Amino acid sequence: MPQHDEKAIQDLLNKAQQPAAEAMKGHAFYRGKMATLPKCPVRGMEDFSIWYSPGVAAPCLAIAQDPERVYQLTNKGNTIAVISDGSRVLGLGDIGPQAALPVMEGKALLFKYLGGVDAVPLVLNTDTPQELIETVLRLQPGFGGINLEDIAQPKCFEVLDRLREAAEIPVWHDDQQGTATVTLAALMNALKVVGKEAGQIRLALIGAGAAGIAVARLLFAWGVDPAKTLIADLGGVLGAHRTDLGAFSPAWNLAQATNPDGVRGGIPEAMAGADVVIAYAGPGIIRPEWVASMAPDPIVFACANPVPEIWPWEATAAGAAVVATGRSDFPNQVNNALCFPGIFRGALDVRARTITDEMCFAAAAALADWGEADLDANHILPPMTEMAIYPLQAAAVGLQAQLQGVAQLQLTHNELLDRAQMMIGAAQAATDVLMNEGCIPPFPED
Repeated sequence: MPQHDEKAIQDLLNKAQQPAAEAMKGHAFYRGKMATLPKCPVRGMEDFSIWYSPGVAAPCLAIAQDPERVYQLTNKGNTIAVISDGSRVLGLGDIGPQAALPVMEGKALLFKYLGGVDAVPLVLNTDTPQELIETVLRLQPGFGGINLEDIAQPKCFEVLDRLREAAEIPVWHDDQQGTATVTLAALMNALKVVGKEAGQIRLALIGAGAAGIAVARLLFAWGVDPAKTLIADLGGVLGAHRTDLGAFSPAWNLAQATNPDGVRGGIPEAMAGADVVIAYAGPGIIRPEWVASMAPDPIVFACANPVPEIWPWEATAAGAAVVATGRSDFPNQVNNALCFPGIFRGALDVRARTITDEMCFAAAAALADWGEADLDANHILPPMTEMAIYPLQAAAVGLQAQLQGVAQLQLTHNELLDRAQMMIGAAQAATDVLMNEGCIPPFPED
């Protein structure tokens, strides 16, 4: 590799490390990111007779007589729990629940600022799927939804599946469903750029972890052909020949559904002749010559962070027509923060019992449609700063929930859009007020 390329890479890596120092300074100064603030007026001490005893007995009795009134008389309908056991935190691995708390607080901040959703970070000291499931089910009375986060596989699959079956409120695993939804939106528009159809493409998926398996499942449900898909993990290409996979595990199920020709090998064999490669695996594991072996006008999603599976300029030089990564300093950032705030906003606003694949399709389509205005090889998704995308996804999700019969409230598109805009706008305006009034002090200077 030429020396100037090595310097450019080092500059990018140095840039990627800069937020760490700022994060340590900011987290220590503010003692975390979230706090509890009232949403009702306190005109004087006498108001506590309304908000607490003796007045609070009236709403308590009303809810006891009609449990559905909890959504009218409390904040349950706009409150979710962000739950993790800290067993697989970002790229840090099993660092435990306390070390996971900064991430869960960060997720709560994104939910509030981008979705107007009140999110409570809860980290659990447990190692077993059963305890996670039982804890979440016991928490249901106080929350309108659950966001699972940073839970290691394979237990993350069991926890999500069993909770979606048993819970009365929507349960979502962002590392699975959120990642899959934003990847789908990116693929929708990337296929438009190169003029290819979902049902006809040959797909290579690199990585069979929580993200990779969820991406495969959602893409297949949307219309990508499993028979034209090869998936590669550390053991090689998945297929019926892989006797090392646990029977009926998610990877085993995908091995039965894909690779009908019995292709063996690893990443290069999976990518040869593929129209699309989507990688959620690890840094630097895709070589330029493997991109060159793909079909004409290939699409490359290299989503490992901070170092992608292949650098964008390497993929482009090897012939890639569209390249996306998980980083904000390159074009086409595939980031699940583009979708989870709006999806939960819409699910909560119609009081959905669950979040279905079709609701994810609706969110992905809304995100992709908004991105079409500036669509080209370097603009397949809108940036996170495009605030219109969150209410639009909320409205699309809320309508889809009603169509599928999983919503308990019926609202029009305009009603959903207006509510989402109001809730998100209020959250951002409140943050501005707190900053302007000094209740949130300025970020510490060096």
